[in-house]
Order: sequence, then C-alpha cells, then structure tokens
Amino acid sequence: MFAEEGVSGTPKDMEGLRDGIDAVDEEIVRLLDERARLARRIGEIKLAEGLEAYVPARERKVLDRVSGLSQGDFPKSGLEAVFREIISSSISLEAPLKIAFLGPESTFTHEAARLAFGTSVEFEPQATVAEVFARVERGEAQHGVVAVENSIEGTVTHTLDELMASPLKICGEVYLPISQSLLSRETSLKEVKTVLSHPMALAQASTWLRHELSHAALEEVESTSEAARRASEEPGVAAVGSALAAEAYGLSVLARSIQDVRVNATRFIVLGRSWAGPTGKDKTSVVFSVKDRPGILKDALSAFSDEGINLTRIESRPSRRRMWTYVFFADFRGHPEEERVARALEALEEYCPYVSLIGAYPEASGEVLPNA
Repeated sequence: MFAEEGVSGTPKDMEGLRDGIDAVDEEIVRLLDERARLARRIGEIKLAEGLEAYVPARERKVLDRVSGLSQGDFPKSGLEAVFREIISSSISLEAPLKIAFLGPESTFTHEAARLAFGTSVEFEPQATVAEVFARVERGEAQHGVVAVENSIEGTVTHTLDELMASPLKICGEVYLPISQSLLSRETSLKEVKTVLSHPMALAQASTWLRHELSHAALEEVESTSEAARRASEEPGVAAVGSALAAEAYGLSVLARSIQDVRVNATRFIVLGRSWAGPTGKDKTSVVFSVKDRPGILKDALSAFSDEGINLTRIESRPSRRRMWTYVFFADFRGHPEEERVARALEALEEYCPYVSLIGAYPEASGEVLPNA
C-alpha cells in the first residue's frame, strides 16, 4: 500500500492493490449469493400469497437507501445502475417476469424498459400500443412499457386512449433522454449514400443531416431499429437511431447527438394490474370528465389547489363516447393513501360525473441535461 496519498507506487504496489480488489470481489460474490437466497425465499412467499414479483415502491426504497449508504468513492449514478441489475436478477429468481413493450428491439422504448427492469427479465416487443395493453390484460406479460409524452413533440395520444379504456394501472415511470446518433458499418461520412430512419427521428436530426450529409438521400422506414438492421446489411447506408441499436447490430457510431434540440426526453410509463404503494415521493394519475357549465373546470381543479397539491400535467382528449365531449388526464404529486389526496379526490367527484384513478407510482426524476 502507498505510504502517502498521491505518491506514485511501484508495479509491486499495484500487484498488492489488485490482490485487494480480488479479495473484495470474492466477498461481493459471496454476499450476492446470500442476497439471492433471500430473494428466492421472498419469491416463494409471494407466490404462495399471490403477490406481484415486481414491487416498484420497494425497489425505489432500496435504491434510495443504497444511495444514502454511499461514502462517496463509488459514483452514486453507477451505484444505482449496479443495484438495478442486482434487483433485476433477484426478481428473475423470485418469478419469471415478462415485459411487453412497443417494439421492435433496440428502440428507445426497449431502452426505457431495460432502464426500468434491468436486463435479467424477458422482454417481448409488440407492434402497437394496443397490443402492449392487450398482452398485459390477458396475463401473457406481467407488465408493459409505453411512451406517454415527449418534451418536444407532446403527448402520445394512442397511450392516453388505451389508458381510458383499459383496467390496467400505471405503476411506474421512466424519463429517457433522447439522443440520436448516426450509425453505419461504413467508417466515414463520405461513404454514406443513404440515411434511413423513422420519420420522427429524421425530422429531429434534419438540420445536422442537411449540413453534414447533403449528398445523401433520406429514406423513411417503420422504426429506428429497422433502419439499423438495414444499415448493418447494406453498403453505403447509415441509420439515425440510438446507441443501443448500434450495439445490437454491430454498427459504428459515426456521429453522436445529432438531433436539432439538445434537451429532449421521453416519459415512459410502466403498466400493471395495480398501482404502486406509497414511498413518500409519489405521483398519481387520474382521468375525469366535468359537467357542462361555465367555470366548471376551474372549480374542479380547485379540489387540488385547496389541498396544496401540485398538478404536473393536464391534458384533454375526446371522450370517444359522444361527439364534442372531452375527458381530462391529470398527473399530480402525492399518493391516494395520503389524507390530503383522498380529500382532493373526494372534492373532485363533486364536480365530475366520472373520475377514475389510473395510476400511482414512485416519482422519477424528470430533470434532463442537454445532450453533449
């Protein structure tokens, strides 16, 4: 070991340090095995009691607790990533977990699903948002992941329409920064003759493509994943997509963060059969309709303001029951088990003929830094 901090060591010192790392690794593996035995036992109890394997509130508490235990040497972001994978592996020991998501693989939704559940569960891509809901409703998947809004493009209306008609609940959320890259098996921009991607991805990177690849033809395809697949097979072709797609199809990243707007994120929701328990930092989602009279929406929203509850989003959608009638989707901070939230929801029902809680879940950080 070194006598003083900052003093250079010898190869012999490095060898001793590596022996220390090996000893720590052995202890980590031993403790992970012990944790796995405990997780498997918990899984047996959950199975006997008919309980869900994935418990978002418990996961959030574990991650927050572990972050608080850190002494600072290991980065907290890395610590959360490590423990998310540990939790993912533990869940897979408790019970097989299938996650439906709007596919195909290697898209941003796939990336969000992996961020929510880790990589030790089974992911099942679906062709439409409706099919994601249907798979979970039929019990063919335990949970689903779909996009609900983008910071630039706004709400994903298909998701709201399905939420209104489905018995499923929102039990989690994930914010994913959207960073578009240029992917290809070619080694330089000069060799790129055609650029493929989903229309939205091409639009998001239009300025960069116009300036840097004015000689290349742009072609729309059904997904960023399909664009990456073709780029892996066809000479002179590049795709606009995610780094995950580059990894999946063995492509080089010729340019990163080529989207026009640097601060861009999509919010994804996790679907399940019930909402999550309280953690102390939660969000609730509700859908409601209002009576037909002047000022009724203002009066309805006062149910929240009177209790000091902060609405983080409100969106209107056609009710799909009668022409020119609408429902409102709202997200707010708090959990239905809190007294102030219960009072607000009770007051809301005084103004609204229809109120439905569509989810309660741990609040994820919505802070998104500009893409480098």
